[in-house]
Amino acid sequence: MNVPNLLTLCRFALVPLYLVVFFSGHPYATQWAFVVLLTAGLTDIIDGYLARKYKQVTDIGIMLDPLADKLMMIAVILSFVLTGRISWLAAVVFFVRDIGMIVGSALFHLNGKRPLPANALGKATTVLFYITFLLIMFDYPYAENVLWAVIAFSFVTSFNYLIKYKRINAT
Repeated sequence: MNVPNLLTLCRFALVPLYLVVFFSGHPYATQWAFVVLLTAGLTDIIDGYLARKYKQVTDIGIMLDPLADKLMMIAVILSFVLTGRISWLAAVVFFVRDIGMIVGSALFHLNGKRPLPANALGKATTVLFYITFLLIMFDYPYAENVLWAVIAFSFVTSFNYLIKYKRINAT
């Protein structure tokens, strides 16, 4: 197990930590939950950088890295909907897209298809979601509108990913 993959595994542990902190009832729960979310985001950047710089990119890392991102995003969206920060409809549309990507990736992997590493659009989508989460956490007035725009963008990037995936696995 290399360092980038270990960092990815640490991000999985941050998911339940985020939920515990967010729902703790502590007066600064939102701020501390944001610190956990920020740590997950920074760890994501660092593990990707290290994997590329030291040529430690692995198939398991290619699969686990976006899964860790998606699980954190699902936890964050769930925390927002349960506290009334966003609508159930926004959460459902978000979940449909993310669960579809998770299940699709798993099925492709189980069928022996080559994994496709994250591309610039996918990374941009993740960054946009993190920025939007910040807006929602700190009650920006139009945060849900921003979320809808990012969700729409995420569907575009998902279709782009599927097209590229089909292309590299066509042979």
